Amino acid sequence: MTHELQGYFLEDLEPGMYGSYTRTVTEADLVLFAGLSGDNNPVHINEEFASSTFAKGRIAHGMFLGGLISCVLGTRMPGPGAIYLGQDIRFRAPVRVGDTVRAVATVREIDPERRRVTLETTCHVRKREVVTGEAEVLIGSRYD
Repeated sequence: MTHELQGYFLEDLEPGMYGSYTRTVTEADLVLFAGLSGDNNPVHINEEFASSTFAKGRIAHGMFLGGLISCVLGTRMPGPGAIYLGQDIRFRAPVRVGDTVRAVATVREIDPERRRVTLETTCHVRKREVVTGEAEVLIGSRYD
C-alpha cells in the first residue's frame, strides 16, 4: 500500500493494478514545456504555422505527454521510490490546448528476482487512445 513518501513495494503489486493522473492541457503548459525543453518547434507554439501542417493547429509536445506518464509512475503506480528505467512510447493522435488527458499505468509483469515491473502505459483524450507504450521500473522490496 502507498503512502506519501513510499509507493508500493514489489510484494504489494499484482498484474492489473493501475494508477492514473488527469490534466487539462493549457497554453501555459505548451509555452513552459517549450522553454524548459528547448523544443520550440512551431507546431507547438505558433498557431499560424501549425495551421498549415497535417495537425491543422498547435499540438502538445509528445514528451509533455510522456511527462504525464512519468507522473503516474513516480506518484501513483508504483509511486514514490520507483526508478523509471525505460519507456517505449507511440504517439497515436494529436493533443491540443483544452484537451483533458488521462495518463494510466497498469502493471503487466513483475520480475521479483530483478525487482523490475513492466507496465502498460496509455494516455486518453475522451475515449480516444492518444499514446500507447510500455514502461519498466525498478522497485524496492519490503525486505530490502
